[in-house]
Amino acid sequence: MTNLTTLTLTEARKGLAKKDFSAVDLTSAFLKRMEDKRSLNAYITETPEQALEQAKLSDQRLSEGQGGALEGLPLGIKDLFCTKGIRTTSGSKMLENFVPPYESTVSANLLNAGGVFLGKTNMDEFAMGSANITSYFGPSISPWQPSKDPEKKLVPGGSSGGSAAAVAARLAMAATASDTGGSIRQPAAFCGLVGIKPTYGLCSRWGMIAFASSLDQAGPLTHTVADAALMLQVMAGHDKKDATSLSVEIPAYLDNLNGNIKGLKVGIVKEYIENLNAETLELLERGIAWLTEAGAVMYDISLKTTPYALPTYYVLAPAEASSNLARFDGVRYGARVDGKTLDDLYEKTRRACFGEEVRRRVLMGTYVLSAGYFDAYYLKAQKVRQLIAADFDQAFQKVDVLLTPTTPSAAFGVDERPTDPITMYLNDIYTVTVNMAGLPAISVPAGVNDEGLPLGLQLIGPALSEQLLLNVATVIEQGANFRQHRLLND
Repeated sequence: MTNLTTLTLTEARKGLAKKDFSAVDLTSAFLKRMEDKRSLNAYITETPEQALEQAKLSDQRLSEGQGGALEGLPLGIKDLFCTKGIRTTSGSKMLENFVPPYESTVSANLLNAGGVFLGKTNMDEFAMGSANITSYFGPSISPWQPSKDPEKKLVPGGSSGGSAAAVAARLAMAATASDTGGSIRQPAAFCGLVGIKPTYGLCSRWGMIAFASSLDQAGPLTHTVADAALMLQVMAGHDKKDATSLSVEIPAYLDNLNGNIKGLKVGIVKEYIENLNAETLELLERGIAWLTEAGAVMYDISLKTTPYALPTYYVLAPAEASSNLARFDGVRYGARVDGKTLDDLYEKTRRACFGEEVRRRVLMGTYVLSAGYFDAYYLKAQKVRQLIAADFDQAFQKVDVLLTPTTPSAAFGVDERPTDPITMYLNDIYTVTVNMAGLPAISVPAGVNDEGLPLGLQLIGPALSEQLLLNVATVIEQGANFRQHRLLND
Protein backbone atom coordinates (compact mmCIF):
# COMPACT_ATOMS: atom_id res chain seq x y z
CA MET A 1 0.00 0.00 0.00
CA THR A 2 1.14 3.58 -0.72
CA ASN A 3 2.50 5.49 2.25
CA LEU A 4 -0.82 7.11 3.09
CA THR A 5 0.67 10.13 4.81
CA THR A 6 2.31 11.26 1.53
CA LEU A 7 -1.06 11.70 -0.20
CA THR A 8 -2.64 15.07 -0.81
CA LEU A 9 -6.27 15.75 0.11
CA THR A 10 -7.47 15.31 -3.47
CA GLU A 11 -5.44 12.11 -3.92
CA ALA A 12 -6.73 10.64 -0.65
CA ARG A 13 -10.31 11.54 -1.56
CA LYS A 14 -9.98 9.56 -4.79
CA GLY A 15 -8.39 6.63 -2.95
CA LEU A 16 -11.23 6.51 -0.43
CA ALA A 17 -13.80 6.63 -3.23
CA LYS A 18 -12.10 3.68 -4.98
CA LYS A 19 -11.83 1.82 -1.64
CA ASP A 20 -8.05 1.52 -1.98
CA PHE A 21 -7.96 2.10 1.78
CA SER A 22 -10.38 3.11 4.53
CA ALA A 23 -10.71 6.31 6.52
CA VAL A 24 -9.59 4.32 9.57
CA ASP A 25 -6.46 3.19 7.68
CA LEU A 26 -5.74 6.78 6.70
CA THR A 27 -6.32 8.19 10.18
CA SER A 28 -4.29 5.44 11.83
CA ALA A 29 -1.33 6.19 9.57
CA PHE A 30 -1.37 9.84 10.61
CA LEU A 31 -1.81 9.02 14.30
CA LYS A 32 1.21 6.71 14.12
CA ARG A 33 3.31 9.41 12.48
CA MET A 34 2.16 11.93 15.11
CA GLU A 35 3.56 9.60 17.78
CA ASP A 36 6.85 9.32 15.92
CA LYS A 37 7.23 13.07 15.42
CA ARG A 38 6.21 14.50 18.79
CA SER A 39 9.62 16.17 19.02
CA LEU A 40 8.32 18.76 16.52
CA ASN A 41 5.75 19.88 19.10
CA ALA A 42 3.25 20.55 16.32
CA TYR A 43 0.21 19.74 18.48
CA ILE A 44 -0.86 21.10 21.83
CA THR A 45 -3.71 18.61 22.23
CA GLU A 46 -4.02 15.30 20.35
CA THR A 47 -7.41 13.59 19.97
CA PRO A 48 -6.67 10.05 18.70
CA GLU A 49 -9.74 8.34 20.15
CA GLN A 50 -12.12 10.92 18.73
CA ALA A 51 -10.30 10.83 15.37
CA LEU A 52 -10.72 7.07 15.05
CA GLU A 53 -14.41 7.30 15.97
CA GLN A 54 -14.90 10.02 13.34
CA ALA A 55 -13.03 7.88 10.80
CA LYS A 56 -15.29 4.88 11.50
CA LEU A 57 -18.36 7.04 10.93
CA SER A 58 -16.80 8.34 7.71
CA ASP A 59 -16.25 4.80 6.46
CA GLN A 60 -19.89 4.02 7.18
CA ARG A 61 -21.08 7.12 5.30
CA LEU A 62 -18.76 6.38 2.38
CA SER A 63 -20.07 2.83 2.15
CA GLU A 64 -23.59 4.29 1.90
CA GLY A 65 -22.55 6.79 -0.76
CA GLN A 66 -23.17 9.76 1.54
CA GLY A 67 -19.68 11.15 2.05
CA GLY A 68 -19.04 14.88 2.32
CA ALA A 69 -16.41 16.93 0.51
CA LEU A 70 -13.75 16.07 3.13
CA GLU A 71 -15.11 12.72 4.22
CA GLY A 72 -12.53 10.73 6.17
CA LEU A 73 -9.66 13.17 5.60
CA PRO A 74 -7.44 13.81 8.68
CA LEU A 75 -6.99 17.49 9.57
CA GLY A 76 -5.23 19.62 12.17
CA ILE A 77 -7.10 22.52 13.80
CA LYS A 78 -5.22 25.62 14.95
CA ASP A 79 -5.74 26.00 18.68
CA LEU A 80 -7.65 29.28 18.48
CA PHE A 81 -10.67 27.67 16.80
CA CYS A 82 -12.99 26.68 19.63
CA THR A 83 -13.86 22.99 19.48
CA LYS A 84 -16.75 21.69 21.55
CA GLY A 85 -15.53 19.45 24.37
CA ILE A 86 -11.88 19.72 23.29
CA ARG A 87 -9.36 21.92 25.09
CA THR A 88 -8.71 25.20 23.25
CA THR A 89 -5.80 27.23 24.61
CA SER A 90 -4.77 29.81 21.98
CA GLY A 91 -1.23 28.87 23.00
CA SER A 92 -1.60 30.60 26.37
CA LYS A 93 -1.36 29.69 30.03
CA MET A 94 -4.42 31.91 30.45
CA LEU A 95 -6.56 29.28 28.66
CA GLU A 96 -4.53 26.20 29.58
CA ASN A 97 -7.60 24.33 30.83
CA PHE A 98 -10.38 26.00 28.80
CA VAL A 99 -12.81 23.51 27.21
CA PRO A 100 -15.38 25.32 25.03
CA PRO A 101 -19.05 24.29 25.18
CA TYR A 102 -19.49 25.29 21.51
CA GLU A 103 -17.91 24.76 18.07
CA SER A 104 -16.45 27.52 15.91
CA THR A 105 -18.23 27.98 12.59
CA VAL A 106 -15.13 27.12 10.53
CA SER A 107 -14.43 23.87 12.40
CA ALA A 108 -18.16 23.01 12.32
CA ASN A 109 -18.10 23.42 8.53
CA LEU A 110 -15.18 21.01 8.32
CA LEU A 111 -16.88 18.48 10.61
CA ASN A 112 -20.08 18.69 8.59
CA ALA A 113 -18.04 17.96 5.44
CA GLY A 114 -16.69 14.77 7.06
CA GLY A 115 -13.29 16.01 8.21
CA VAL A 116 -11.47 13.96 10.85
CA PHE A 117 -9.85 16.05 13.60
CA LEU A 118 -6.45 14.78 14.74
CA GLY A 119 -5.94 17.49 17.35
CA LYS A 120 -5.25 21.15 18.07
CA THR A 121 -2.08 22.57 16.58
CA ASN A 122 0.47 24.73 18.37
CA MET A 123 0.62 28.48 17.81
CA ASP A 124 2.12 31.72 19.04
CA GLU A 125 0.26 32.88 22.14
CA PHE A 126 -3.01 34.54 21.09
CA ALA A 127 -1.58 34.52 17.53
CA MET A 128 1.03 37.14 18.46
CA GLY A 129 4.27 36.14 16.81
CA SER A 130 6.04 35.30 13.57
CA ALA A 131 7.96 32.17 14.59
CA ASN A 132 5.78 30.05 16.93
CA ILE A 133 8.20 30.77 19.77
CA THR A 134 5.80 32.66 22.06
CA SER A 135 3.59 29.63 22.77
CA TYR A 136 3.22 28.76 26.45
CA PHE A 137 3.53 25.12 25.35
CA GLY A 138 6.94 25.61 23.79
CA PRO A 139 8.02 26.29 20.20
CA SER A 140 7.04 24.16 17.24
CA ILE A 141 9.95 22.97 15.11
CA SER A 142 9.95 22.89 11.33
CA PRO A 143 10.58 19.46 9.77
CA TRP A 144 12.87 21.14 7.23
CA GLN A 145 16.61 21.08 7.89
CA PRO A 146 19.33 23.21 6.27
CA SER A 147 21.74 21.18 4.17
CA LYS A 148 24.78 22.91 5.66
CA ASP A 149 23.73 22.22 9.25
CA PRO A 150 21.27 19.27 9.43
CA GLU A 151 21.11 19.39 13.24
CA LYS A 152 19.92 22.98 13.29
CA LYS A 153 16.31 23.45 14.43
CA LEU A 154 14.29 25.91 12.37
CA VAL A 155 11.16 27.87 13.21
CA PRO A 156 8.07 26.96 11.14
CA GLY A 157 6.88 30.57 11.08
CA GLY A 158 3.98 32.02 13.00
CA SER A 159 1.54 32.41 14.35
CA SER A 160 0.20 29.29 12.60
CA GLY A 161 3.49 27.46 13.06
CA GLY A 162 2.01 24.30 14.54
CA SER A 163 -0.39 23.92 11.62
CA ALA A 164 2.45 24.49 9.14
CA ALA A 165 4.78 22.04 10.90
CA ALA A 166 2.01 19.43 11.11
CA VAL A 167 1.19 19.59 7.39
CA ALA A 168 4.83 19.83 6.24
CA ALA A 169 5.82 16.86 8.43
CA ARG A 170 2.76 14.89 7.27
CA LEU A 171 1.12 14.88 10.71
CA ALA A 172 -2.08 16.13 9.05
CA MET A 173 -3.27 16.22 5.44
CA ALA A 174 -4.17 19.89 5.81
CA ALA A 175 -4.81 22.29 8.67
CA THR A 176 -6.76 25.38 9.56
CA ALA A 177 -4.83 28.57 10.24
CA SER A 178 -5.52 32.24 10.80
CA ASP A 179 -3.93 35.35 9.34
CA THR A 180 -3.85 38.74 11.10
CA GLY A 181 -0.74 40.13 9.42
CA GLY A 182 0.67 37.16 7.52
CA SER A 183 0.21 34.22 9.88
CA ILE A 184 -0.95 31.85 7.13
CA ARG A 185 1.30 33.00 4.32
CA GLN A 186 4.59 33.36 6.20
CA PRO A 187 4.49 29.82 7.73
CA ALA A 188 3.46 28.51 4.30
CA ALA A 189 6.57 30.07 2.78
CA PHE A 190 8.84 28.82 5.58
CA CYS A 191 7.51 25.25 5.35
CA GLY A 192 7.03 24.80 1.60
CA LEU A 193 3.22 24.87 1.69
CA VAL A 194 0.31 26.61 0.03
CA GLY A 195 -1.45 29.09 2.31
CA ILE A 196 -4.35 31.33 1.34
CA LYS A 197 -5.61 34.30 3.32
CA PRO A 198 -9.15 34.94 2.04
CA THR A 199 -10.99 38.23 1.66
CA TYR A 200 -11.93 39.61 5.08
CA GLY A 201 -15.33 38.17 6.01
CA LEU A 202 -15.27 35.23 3.59
CA CYS A 203 -14.68 32.78 6.46
CA SER A 204 -16.58 33.30 9.70
CA ARG A 205 -14.68 34.50 12.76
CA TRP A 206 -17.35 33.17 15.14
CA GLY A 207 -15.72 30.87 17.66
CA MET A 208 -12.19 32.06 16.86
CA ILE A 209 -10.31 33.51 19.83
CA ALA A 210 -9.68 37.06 18.66
CA PHE A 211 -6.39 38.90 18.31
CA ALA A 212 -7.35 41.91 16.16
CA SER A 213 -10.96 41.65 15.02
CA SER A 214 -10.73 43.89 11.95
CA LEU A 215 -7.68 41.98 10.66
CA ASP A 216 -8.16 38.31 11.67
CA GLN A 217 -9.20 35.89 8.93
CA ALA A 218 -9.27 32.10 8.80
CA GLY A 219 -7.76 30.09 5.95
CA PRO A 220 -6.12 26.74 5.12
CA LEU A 221 -2.55 25.43 4.94
CA THR A 222 -2.14 22.60 2.41
CA HIS A 223 0.37 20.82 0.19
CA THR A 224 -1.13 21.87 -3.13
CA VAL A 225 -3.24 24.60 -4.69
CA ALA A 226 -6.00 22.08 -5.42
CA ASP A 227 -6.09 21.11 -1.74
CA ALA A 228 -6.30 24.79 -0.76
CA ALA A 229 -9.24 25.24 -3.14
CA LEU A 230 -11.01 22.24 -1.60
CA MET A 231 -10.44 23.38 1.98
CA LEU A 232 -11.47 26.96 1.28
CA GLN A 233 -14.76 26.07 -0.34
CA VAL A 234 -15.69 24.12 2.78
CA MET A 235 -14.40 26.64 5.34
CA ALA A 236 -15.98 29.71 3.70
CA GLY A 237 -19.59 30.85 3.81
CA HIS A 238 -21.97 33.37 5.31
CA ASP A 239 -22.58 33.11 9.05
CA LYS A 240 -25.34 35.11 10.71
CA LYS A 241 -23.49 34.78 14.04
CA ASP A 242 -20.64 36.93 12.65
CA ALA A 243 -21.61 40.53 11.89
CA THR A 244 -18.61 40.90 9.57
CA SER A 245 -19.37 37.75 7.56
CA LEU A 246 -19.91 38.36 3.84
CA SER A 247 -23.19 37.23 2.33
CA VAL A 248 -21.81 36.02 -1.01
CA GLU A 249 -22.04 32.80 -2.98
CA ILE A 250 -19.01 30.56 -2.50
CA PRO A 251 -17.75 29.19 -5.84
CA ALA A 252 -16.73 25.58 -6.35
CA TYR A 253 -13.08 26.63 -6.28
CA LEU A 254 -11.71 23.16 -6.97
CA ASP A 255 -14.02 22.41 -9.92
CA ASN A 256 -13.25 25.80 -11.48
CA LEU A 257 -9.48 25.49 -11.06
CA ASN A 258 -7.51 26.05 -14.26
CA GLY A 259 -4.22 27.57 -15.36
CA ASN A 260 -5.58 29.73 -18.17
CA ILE A 261 -4.05 33.16 -17.51
CA LYS A 262 -3.50 34.35 -21.09
CA GLY A 263 -3.68 38.14 -21.15
CA LEU A 264 -3.66 38.44 -17.36
CA LYS A 265 -2.17 41.72 -16.12
CA VAL A 266 0.33 41.11 -13.31
CA GLY A 267 1.73 43.97 -11.26
CA ILE A 268 5.27 43.95 -9.86
CA VAL A 269 5.39 46.30 -6.88
CA LYS A 270 8.42 48.58 -6.98
CA GLU A 271 8.50 49.07 -3.20
CA TYR A 272 8.43 45.29 -2.58
CA ILE A 273 11.59 44.57 -4.56
CA GLU A 274 13.75 47.35 -3.18
CA ASN A 275 16.63 45.92 -1.11
CA LEU A 276 15.68 42.31 -1.85
CA ASN A 277 18.46 39.81 -1.27
CA ALA A 278 19.78 38.03 -4.36
CA GLU A 279 18.07 34.66 -3.84
CA THR A 280 14.64 36.19 -3.21
CA LEU A 281 14.99 38.48 -6.22
CA GLU A 282 15.98 35.49 -8.36
CA LEU A 283 12.90 33.63 -7.11
CA LEU A 284 10.68 36.57 -8.08
CA GLU A 285 12.26 36.68 -11.55
CA ARG A 286 11.53 32.96 -12.01
CA GLY A 287 7.91 33.60 -11.04
CA ILE A 288 7.70 36.39 -13.59
CA ALA A 289 9.11 34.03 -16.24
CA TRP A 290 6.57 31.28 -15.46
CA LEU A 291 3.63 33.68 -15.65
CA THR A 292 4.94 35.36 -18.80
CA GLU A 293 5.39 31.99 -20.49
CA ALA A 294 1.74 31.19 -19.65
CA GLY A 295 0.59 34.37 -21.40
CA ALA A 296 0.47 36.94 -18.61
CA VAL A 297 1.72 40.49 -19.11
CA MET A 298 3.88 42.24 -16.47
CA TYR A 299 3.40 45.84 -15.33
CA ASP A 300 5.41 47.98 -12.92
CA ILE A 301 3.24 49.20 -10.03
CA SER A 302 3.93 51.55 -7.14
CA LEU A 303 2.24 51.25 -3.73
CA LYS A 304 3.52 54.46 -2.16
CA THR A 305 2.09 53.77 1.29
CA THR A 306 4.15 50.57 1.69
CA PRO A 307 6.78 52.14 4.02
CA TYR A 308 4.00 53.09 6.45
CA ALA A 309 2.33 49.66 6.54
CA LEU A 310 4.28 48.01 9.36
CA PRO A 311 4.16 50.96 11.79
CA THR A 312 0.45 51.40 11.06
CA TYR A 313 -0.20 47.70 11.64
CA TYR A 314 1.69 47.76 14.93
CA VAL A 315 -0.51 50.58 16.15
CA LEU A 316 -3.85 49.11 15.07
CA ALA A 317 -3.30 45.42 15.86
CA PRO A 318 -2.10 45.95 19.46
CA ALA A 319 -4.92 48.44 20.03
CA GLU A 320 -7.50 45.83 19.06
CA ALA A 321 -5.62 43.17 21.05
CA SER A 322 -5.72 45.39 24.13
CA SER A 323 -9.49 45.59 23.83
CA ASN A 324 -10.06 41.92 22.97
CA LEU A 325 -7.81 40.54 25.70
CA ALA A 326 -9.45 42.68 28.39
CA ARG A 327 -11.95 39.83 28.81
CA PHE A 328 -9.20 37.65 30.31
CA ASP A 329 -9.34 39.07 33.82
CA GLY A 330 -9.39 36.00 36.08
CA VAL A 331 -13.07 36.49 36.90
CA ARG A 332 -15.25 34.98 34.19
CA TYR A 333 -13.22 32.12 32.72
CA GLY A 334 -9.64 31.10 32.15
CA ALA A 335 -6.86 31.14 34.71
CA ARG A 336 -7.16 33.01 38.02
CA VAL A 337 -4.57 34.22 40.52
CA ASP A 338 -6.25 35.55 43.64
CA GLY A 339 -5.41 39.00 44.92
CA LYS A 340 -6.30 41.20 47.88
CA THR A 341 -8.43 43.52 45.74
CA LEU A 342 -10.12 43.24 42.34
CA ASP A 343 -7.35 45.30 40.71
CA ASP A 344 -4.77 43.11 42.42
CA LEU A 345 -6.50 40.00 41.06
CA TYR A 346 -6.45 41.45 37.52
CA GLU A 347 -2.80 42.40 37.79
CA LYS A 348 -1.57 39.12 39.24
CA THR A 349 -3.62 36.99 36.84
CA ARG A 350 -2.41 38.81 33.75
CA ARG A 351 1.20 38.99 34.91
CA ALA A 352 1.28 35.27 35.65
CA CYS A 353 -0.74 34.04 32.65
CA PHE A 354 0.16 36.30 29.71
CA GLY A 355 3.54 35.79 28.06
CA GLU A 356 6.05 38.55 27.39
CA GLU A 357 4.96 39.26 23.79
CA VAL A 358 1.28 39.40 24.71
CA ARG A 359 1.99 41.78 27.60
CA ARG A 360 4.10 43.94 25.27
CA ARG A 361 1.33 44.25 22.70
CA VAL A 362 -1.39 44.86 25.27
CA LEU A 363 0.72 47.67 26.75
CA MET A 364 1.35 49.12 23.30
CA GLY A 365 -2.35 48.95 22.48
CA THR A 366 -3.43 50.48 25.76
CA TYR A 367 -0.94 53.29 25.24
CA VAL A 368 -2.15 54.24 21.74
CA LEU A 369 -5.79 54.12 22.92
CA SER A 370 -5.15 56.30 25.96
CA ALA A 371 -6.71 59.76 26.13
CA GLY A 372 -3.50 61.65 25.54
CA TYR A 373 -2.36 59.65 22.50
CA PHE A 374 -5.57 58.42 20.80
CA ASP A 375 -5.59 61.18 18.17
CA ALA A 376 -1.84 61.17 17.63
CA TYR A 377 -1.52 57.41 17.07
CA TYR A 378 -4.73 55.42 16.71
CA LEU A 379 -6.77 57.88 14.64
CA LYS A 380 -3.80 58.70 12.45
CA ALA A 381 -3.16 54.98 11.87
CA GLN A 382 -6.79 54.51 10.83
CA LYS A 383 -6.36 57.27 8.24
CA VAL A 384 -3.19 55.68 6.89
CA ARG A 385 -5.02 52.35 6.70
CA GLN A 386 -7.58 53.98 4.41
CA LEU A 387 -4.75 55.30 2.23
CA ILE A 388 -3.24 51.80 2.01
CA ALA A 389 -6.59 50.38 0.85
CA ALA A 390 -6.92 53.23 -1.69
CA ASP A 391 -3.42 52.44 -2.95
CA PHE A 392 -4.49 48.87 -3.72
CA ASP A 393 -7.74 50.04 -5.33
CA GLN A 394 -5.75 52.26 -7.67
CA ALA A 395 -3.33 49.43 -8.50
CA PHE A 396 -6.16 47.05 -9.37
CA GLN A 397 -7.54 49.52 -11.87
CA LYS A 398 -4.37 48.83 -13.88
CA VAL A 399 -3.64 45.14 -13.16
CA ASP A 400 -5.50 41.97 -12.19
CA VAL A 401 -3.11 40.60 -9.54
CA LEU A 402 0.16 41.53 -7.83
CA LEU A 403 3.18 39.21 -7.60
CA THR A 404 5.51 39.67 -4.62
CA PRO A 405 7.83 37.67 -2.37
CA THR A 406 6.05 36.22 0.66
CA THR A 407 8.93 36.74 3.09
CA PRO A 408 12.31 38.50 2.96
CA SER A 409 14.20 35.21 3.47
CA ALA A 410 13.88 31.54 4.37
CA ALA A 411 13.22 30.25 7.89
CA PHE A 412 15.72 31.04 10.62
CA GLY A 413 16.89 28.91 13.53
CA VAL A 414 14.97 28.67 16.79
CA ASP A 415 18.12 29.80 18.57
CA GLU A 416 18.65 32.64 16.07
CA ARG A 417 15.45 34.48 16.85
CA PRO A 418 15.99 38.21 17.04
CA THR A 419 16.21 39.70 20.51
CA ASP A 420 14.83 42.96 19.13
CA PRO A 421 11.04 42.61 18.59
CA ILE A 422 11.18 45.12 15.71
CA THR A 423 13.44 42.77 13.75
CA MET A 424 10.93 39.96 14.27
CA TYR A 425 8.06 42.21 13.17
CA LEU A 426 9.87 42.84 9.85
CA ASN A 427 9.09 39.22 8.86
CA ASP A 428 5.61 40.51 8.01
CA ILE A 429 6.78 43.33 5.75
CA TYR A 430 5.19 41.87 2.59
CA THR A 431 2.04 40.55 4.19
CA VAL A 432 0.50 43.08 6.61
CA THR A 433 -0.74 45.44 3.89
CA VAL A 434 -3.13 42.78 2.63
CA ASN A 435 -4.84 42.43 6.01
CA MET A 436 -5.25 46.17 6.42
CA ALA A 437 -6.95 46.37 3.02
CA GLY A 438 -9.06 43.25 3.66
CA LEU A 439 -7.82 41.61 0.45
CA PRO A 440 -7.12 37.96 -0.42
CA ALA A 441 -3.58 36.67 -0.98
CA ILE A 442 -1.96 33.29 -1.47
CA SER A 443 1.58 32.04 -0.87
CA VAL A 444 2.88 29.29 -3.16
CA PRO A 445 6.14 27.36 -2.64
CA ALA A 446 8.33 28.36 -5.58
CA GLY A 447 11.88 27.22 -4.84
CA VAL A 448 14.60 26.68 -2.28
CA ASN A 449 17.59 28.72 -1.14
CA ASP A 450 21.22 27.61 -1.19
CA GLU A 451 20.63 25.53 1.96
CA GLY A 452 17.64 23.71 0.47
CA LEU A 453 15.05 25.65 2.51
CA PRO A 454 11.68 26.66 1.01
CA LEU A 455 10.92 30.10 -0.40
CA GLY A 456 7.46 31.33 -1.37
CA LEU A 457 5.89 33.73 -3.85
CA GLN A 458 2.77 35.70 -2.95
CA LEU A 459 -0.13 36.66 -5.18
CA ILE A 460 -2.47 39.47 -4.08
CA GLY A 461 -5.83 40.17 -5.70
CA PRO A 462 -8.82 42.48 -5.29
CA ALA A 463 -11.62 41.55 -2.90
CA LEU A 464 -13.32 38.21 -3.65
CA SER A 465 -10.77 37.20 -6.29
CA GLU A 466 -9.91 33.89 -4.61
CA GLN A 467 -10.72 31.87 -7.74
CA LEU A 468 -8.42 34.03 -9.85
CA LEU A 469 -5.61 33.77 -7.29
CA LEU A 470 -5.95 29.99 -7.12
CA ASN A 471 -5.86 29.76 -10.92
CA VAL A 472 -2.71 31.91 -11.17
CA ALA A 473 -1.16 29.96 -8.29
CA THR A 474 -1.51 26.73 -10.30
CA VAL A 475 0.80 28.20 -12.95
CA ILE A 476 3.48 28.98 -10.35
CA GLU A 477 2.96 25.54 -8.79
CA GLN A 478 3.46 23.83 -12.15
CA GLY A 479 6.49 25.97 -12.99
CA ALA A 480 8.16 25.37 -9.63
CA ASN A 481 7.33 21.65 -9.52
CA PHE A 482 7.99 22.03 -5.82
CA ARG A 483 6.64 18.65 -4.79
CA GLN A 484 10.00 17.12 -5.71
CA HIS A 485 11.48 19.03 -2.77
CA ARG A 486 8.95 17.81 -0.24
CA LEU A 487 10.03 15.86 2.78
CA LEU A 488 9.18 12.31 1.78
CA ASN A 489 11.81 10.76 4.04
CA ASP A 490 12.52 11.14 7.75
